[in-house]
Amino acid sequence: MSEIDQNPDLRIEAEEGSYELERSDVSAILLAVERGDQAQLTARMDPLHAADIADLLEQISSSERRRLVHLYDREFDGEILSELDESIRDEVIATLRPEVLADAVRELESDDVVDLIEDMDEEKQDVILDVLEDNDRVAVEQSLTYPENSAGRLMQSEVVTAPEHWTVGEAIDFLRAQDELPEQFYHVTLVDPRHKPVGNVTLGKLMGSRRDVLLWEIIEDVFQVIPAMQDEGEVAYAFNQYHLISAPVVDEDERLVGVITIDDAMIVLDEEHEEDILRLAGVGEGSLSDRVINTTRQRLPWLAVNLLTAIAASLVIAQFEAAISQIVALAVLMPIVASMGGNAGTQSLTVAVRAIATKDLTGSNMWRVIRREVLVGLINGVVFATVMGVVGLVWFGSPALGYVIAVAMVINMVVAGLAGTAIPVALEKFGIDPALASGAFVTTVTDVVGFFAFLGLAAMVLL
Repeated sequence: MSEIDQNPDLRIEAEEGSYELERSDVSAILLAVERGDQAQLTARMDPLHAADIADLLEQISSSERRRLVHLYDREFDGEILSELDESIRDEVIATLRPEVLADAVRELESDDVVDLIEDMDEEKQDVILDVLEDNDRVAVEQSLTYPENSAGRLMQSEVVTAPEHWTVGEAIDFLRAQDELPEQFYHVTLVDPRHKPVGNVTLGKLMGSRRDVLLWEIIEDVFQVIPAMQDEGEVAYAFNQYHLISAPVVDEDERLVGVITIDDAMIVLDEEHEEDILRLAGVGEGSLSDRVINTTRQRLPWLAVNLLTAIAASLVIAQFEAAISQIVALAVLMPIVASMGGNAGTQSLTVAVRAIATKDLTGSNMWRVIRREVLVGLINGVVFATVMGVVGLVWFGSPALGYVIAVAMVINMVVAGLAGTAIPVALEKFGIDPALASGAFVTTVTDVVGFFAFLGLAAMVLL
């Protein structure tokens, strides 16, 4: 028996509530699937945005997903495929009937089709390509010739262009005469006789100018041309840095081959941010839809690295075994020094990795930033050293112990600020992703330095 059958109030809420994707909607949709009620399912699904339907498909089980797709496939929107997580997308595509898949894919712009199939094997790609119109297929295949994560993969081939010598009236008449225009576009791109982009005219300027005005006279001041081979991260940075809405993409001969719009650039920017956050935690690029074995494979290597670094810290502790056995207070207090250093290092590390990703941390300001983080570590170290010095005196009645932990705290906080900034910079210089590798190294440094400073000082002062 379903949850709705057990709870009549939930059924009423599902039937009369809003069409936002809430618990009641999910329950009502699953009830319609369970009963095979296509009319009710369609009524529930149609008002939902494609992104909400994609979320729904990702939340339910695999068997429920297959039954829902089978029942709903006559109404399937291609945008749903674009919004789906990759691990779920292949399953949904395999479930759809060929004619339904064809209709869904034909609704998409070329860049969305590329995003849909670029990670598929050749056989699955051919299934999608075979349902496209000839001109759409050529555009998609052309985009697939560019390297992964390049501007050529990100662009859409549908571009609205006009000769640079046209007037506003000629451009408007041309646009009105077209049978098909891109679903979303923000500029008319001006091209010279060699089909090289020379400027952008916004639709607002176009519609607000007299018919006899030359397009060249109303082009935007900011105009960026994107090489097709440029990394998509660089593209997203340019859009964010120069506040672009769209930008033409050119081939190696500087001829126009496509356009990138702000929505695609911002998706890349969001993905870069999400990737940095996940890598800082050592969990790769996984998602909630990944299988157990895949998630395990992603996380295991960095857990192994953490194990090795923990062993290194333990070896430092082992060198002072005699001191710890004689003064039990050392075993009580030494985790505090390492923990404070680790947290301070993580703070500096996060700021540094983010600054590297946004190109705010460069060779020209690197030493100033490192100096700032070291001074911050010194000031914080002095503040907390004072606190822990008093704690050591009051708790254990030993002024010398308070002095030892205070000095060790200052040393480790300074080192944490230095390591948290310098290690990501060094890794980036060697071509290693600082977001992926910095955490383990910074933690190791702060643990080793913290234990060595505290136990070494204790061995010299207290024994």
